[in-house]
Amino acid sequence: MLHQFLKANRPELIARCRAKVAARSLPGKPERELDHGITVFLDQLIKTLRVEQSTEPMRSRKVSGPAGGTPSLSEMGETAAQHGRELLQHGFTVDEVVHDYGDLCQAVTDLAFEQGASIEVDEFRTLNRCLDNAIAVAVMEFGYQRDFVVADKQANELNERLGSFAHELRNLLATATLAVAVIKEGNVGLSGATGTVLDRSLVGLRNLIDRSLAEVRMEAGLPVEHQLFSLADFIAEVKMSASLEAQLHDCILIVSVVDPRLAIAGDHDLLMSAIGNLLQNAFKFTKPNSEVTLNAYAAADRILIDVEDNCGGLPAGDAERMFRPFIQNDTNKSGLGLGLSIARRSVEVNGGVLSVRDVPGSGCIFTIDLPRHAQPDTTSRAFSDLVLG
Repeated sequence: MLHQFLKANRPELIARCRAKVAARSLPGKPERELDHGITVFLDQLIKTLRVEQSTEPMRSRKVSGPAGGTPSLSEMGETAAQHGRELLQHGFTVDEVVHDYGDLCQAVTDLAFEQGASIEVDEFRTLNRCLDNAIAVAVMEFGYQRDFVVADKQANELNERLGSFAHELRNLLATATLAVAVIKEGNVGLSGATGTVLDRSLVGLRNLIDRSLAEVRMEAGLPVEHQLFSLADFIAEVKMSASLEAQLHDCILIVSVVDPRLAIAGDHDLLMSAIGNLLQNAFKFTKPNSEVTLNAYAAADRILIDVEDNCGGLPAGDAERMFRPFIQNDTNKSGLGLGLSIARRSVEVNGGVLSVRDVPGSGCIFTIDLPRHAQPDTTSRAFSDLVLG
């Protein structure tokens, strides 16, 4: 009988399963048998087969559960669930959950063949039923616990980001409120230092809100609103928005002349947010009384928009690292460290590429690379409408 064969060869079967696990294990993963693994399953399988040979065979369902995958409380189900949790805690994948039980099935059939032992059809059905039930429960528990861990991690990250956002928002609002209160007393004017503090706080609030809205759109996967618009008009709009911030940081903003025939096809707001984030970063880290340059031009079939600062250059290895969320490379830790990460995603959803190159001893140049388009020839179209009309 199969339960006698399993009991007699229990050490050999366990050794074969452990060898298979060890052959698959990655460095750092435990090769030892986990507390609720195959050894416990094998004992429960033997118990199930033995009960099925008794005068009350249906009592075996209490040990290993019914056929057909119907959820049911059983000894095997409880330990399989615990085994699924253990595998997740030790860093294994869901594939390993299935492999663990498959190893035993293969070990049993291989050893039975080697020894010439026969397995009755009913016994083989019981073996398959136990394997199906154990795998199903272990995989479900593994998935449930993994989802729980992921959800918990996401909740913690969200709480951290919301906390940082609220902290920055509160500081900016408090500064602006204080500046307004001082100005209302009539002792200082809007053109003085207090007015500058108010301007700085309001610009900071605007940047924080713009960045947050862009991030929400990225995270929510909202559709990108593609439209064709003039590159020259777009850069002029950016210049108008960034000029005040440049003054507040004692920077000189230089904007190149843009060919009026060039156009961009994309989401205006997301691209505006991306360039705004790059300029904010440049104003934040560039040396006082130095230049931040914004150039927009065509190169073959591409539109390139460069933001060049005078930060002094980047430490080795920081070029790509600075695009990761919450990374702040400078001693100036104001902000959330999300601007460059959001900017890159905003550019990428518009079919573009955002890169940075270091100019040692000088600064760095961030480049937005987008497909090139041309402005419609409105004069020719008006003339055609007149002739054809």
